[in-house]
Amino acid sequence: MRSVIKLADWILGIDRTPGASGPIFELTCTTCTEGSQASDSKADPELWALAHTGRNTDHRSFRATTTAFFCTVPAPGNPLHREPS
Repeated sequence: MRSVIKLADWILGIDRTPGASGPIFELTCTTCTEGSQASDSKADPELWALAHTGRNTDHRSFRATTTAFFCTVPAPGNPLHREPS
């Protein structure tokens, strides 16, 4: 059964529930479009970019993509709101 709650407040934020993924980082060369592997560590794409420039000395610009995961929770006053235990 689905129900619709009109005029209820919700909060949108970074998903910090247990087991939720942290941010994912990637870099893409803007000269050739080759890219790093996606990683939950910024260091891995950064090391890839430095090595890429070392192999291709005129490839010096990169586009950074960070993927973050969000979720919604019922705000106080929303009938679905539950105080953290």
